[in-house]
Amino acid sequence: MTDIATHAGPESAKGSEGETAAEDSGAPSADLQDWIGRLFVFRDTADLRRATALQATLETPEEPLAEGDALPELWHWAYFWEIASQSGVSSDGHAARGRFLPPIELPRRMWAGSRLTWLRPIRIGLELTKQSEVVAIEQKEGRSGRLAFVTLRHIVSDPAGPLLEEEHDIVYREAAAAGEGWRPGAPSEREAVWSREIQPDPLLLFRYSALTFNGHRIHYDRPYATDVEGYPGLIVHGPLLATCMVDLARREAPDRRIAAFRFRALAPVFDTAPFVVCGAPDETGAELWVEGPDRRLCMQGRVEWGD
Repeated sequence: MTDIATHAGPESAKGSEGETAAEDSGAPSADLQDWIGRLFVFRDTADLRRATALQATLETPEEPLAEGDALPELWHWAYFWEIASQSGVSSDGHAARGRFLPPIELPRRMWAGSRLTWLRPIRIGLELTKQSEVVAIEQKEGRSGRLAFVTLRHIVSDPAGPLLEEEHDIVYREAAAAGEGWRPGAPSEREAVWSREIQPDPLLLFRYSALTFNGHRIHYDRPYATDVEGYPGLIVHGPLLATCMVDLARREAPDRRIAAFRFRALAPVFDTAPFVVCGAPDETGAELWVEGPDRRLCMQGRVEWGD
């Protein structure tokens, strides 16, 4: 197999020589179901420099990281960049579809949620691989129009074997209609035992975009976010919110090992106001959620403790 990108690009891992990477297979099939089972392998190294930059961005309270330390949970999202050439990027800043992800025509794309299980710690400094597979595509009609959901399965491994299993949901939506607003989440009815308020200023969003090589313009291009996609401000990354949720659990329960985490996005969070990361622990884990203005529920999830 041949690297598509120098640092962390994908390799095709599907079938015979005639079933290689999307750029070698010609125009994709009009039937999106043909994309189910498409498999890619990404290679990267859990380098210390990137982990240190993410530690500074999140302002985590741990001691400085070193080679061999366990990478904090969800920080693997700063690795395995999908590196597209400038001419291979869509108008929204993402890599053009039809390479690994199916060529869904709906223009607005968001991270809808994930389910993760850690088998062993990811150690800083080790060479890693991530095997990614398209496992489901579902199209439906919602209140805001047509929707498409794509589910990916990722397995992160080091030379000794699998470290992390993850399922990742992506939702695609129609373009915003003229005058269409966004729907805030339902009021939160939970009482937090843990909480941390965070101001998501443009610098935080820029730094996280840079560390994850995320070119999606809704996170840093205010005119695009407001005028094209119809939002009131820049959108805080779904994975950044999820990382802040897990970070809260790590801060408040530093002696517990996180074995699993699941979350789903409920409403967008913008840079126009602070958000609050909340948690309520129990014997086996902790419920976690994010509240926006007026205590509106924007994301919810749960961590499970391990031995």
